[in-house]
Amino acid sequence: MAIIEIPYSTKSLKVNVEDKNLKGILVSKANSYKADCSQNDIVNRSLDNCIGSKSLEELVKDKHNMVIITSDHTRPVPSKITMPILLERVRKVNPSINIKILIATGFHRPTTKEEMINKFGQNIVDNEEIINHVSTDEDSLVSVGILPSGGELFLNKLAMETELLIAEGFIEPHFFAGFSGGRKSILPGIASAKTIMANHCSEFINSNHARTGIIKDNPIHKDMLYAAEKSNLAFILNVVIDENKNIINAFAGDSKLAHEEGCKFVMDLSSVKSIEADIVVSSNGGYPLDQNLYQAVKGMTAAEATCKKCGVIIMIAACNDGHGGQSFYDTVANSKGPEELLERILKVPRNETIPDQWEIQILARILSNYTVIVVTDVCDPNMITSMHMKHAYTFDEALSQAYNIKGKDADVVVIPNGVGVVVEK
Repeated sequence: MAIIEIPYSTKSLKVNVEDKNLKGILVSKANSYKADCSQNDIVNRSLDNCIGSKSLEELVKDKHNMVIITSDHTRPVPSKITMPILLERVRKVNPSINIKILIATGFHRPTTKEEMINKFGQNIVDNEEIINHVSTDEDSLVSVGILPSGGELFLNKLAMETELLIAEGFIEPHFFAGFSGGRKSILPGIASAKTIMANHCSEFINSNHARTGIIKDNPIHKDMLYAAEKSNLAFILNVVIDENKNIINAFAGDSKLAHEEGCKFVMDLSSVKSIEADIVVSSNGGYPLDQNLYQAVKGMTAAEATCKKCGVIIMIAACNDGHGGQSFYDTVANSKGPEELLERILKVPRNETIPDQWEIQILARILSNYTVIVVTDVCDPNMITSMHMKHAYTFDEALSQAYNIKGKDADVVVIPNGVGVVVEK
């Protein structure tokens, strides 16, 4: 019997699958990748060897102010390591520069002070000016152009008015943008709700190019690149992390070129061959990405890519923060079913996208083809079942439910970290 460790919240679960059922385990090579130096050294080395750009030190010379964009509480960017390095390098050559740290919340809620301390450490929270981007605050936004898709591009004023704009982040597979990092710091990171919804329209989400690991001909990526260019994003520091959230590589420099190099590295590590199965087990890689059902949809897409139609997806995600979005919950829970919901969303025009429609659309697509069982012991089961999914307190309970649906001899594939792999047919 195979015993497989799967991230769950801030810990992990050990799950058992009989050898006769287990058909494969899909794991990113990032889990076994061994860096040749410390995390700090990896970051500093990338900053010493910029890709397609002047060095950070050259860029900050003679500047009076700058903005550093960083990810929010839903992303495991190791800012306790990266941010101090960035601040030290900047102030070494320009001690008097005014620095603002702008949290790229995108369409999410603001990051709390407690979450900031957890992300940056007490020292940075106490001594730096940190601002949450609020996508619905029109007074904090400015129009800067029209996206290739036709939507109006509104971005945060602080970012647009600063002399130097840079961003830190991390690169991992993303379920409709292809990869995270780079241009995503701008769109959706510091864009308006209106702009985000135009970019995340049903037409684009439905595109076969808007999938995990794909940026070529991806209409969502194309809009994001335009937004990064219009924002004058001058420099990025993007890291790659392993399953323990430790930095294994870093890419710094031009926002497009450095990001592309990082994506190539991640693709090489995370690409796995699909193994079709009746039952597929997935996770969101633990905290912070498994805080809610909204984020858990990402891990489900990895299972979707390798599960037989009408199969069962077992999603292990704590969802301690609940559904993750009221409109997300209300729309799914109040629908007659996923098929009706998906059909309705696909008819929504590009400029009439509603909040969280993209996540609703992808979940509806999955639920139209698979039975989803969510494993959590810290989330209201009624909330899960009202959203047309099944609930289990334990993995064994979920597996038993799955066998009742697909039979005791059903094939099982396990993806310990669904957001860390690109499943290729």
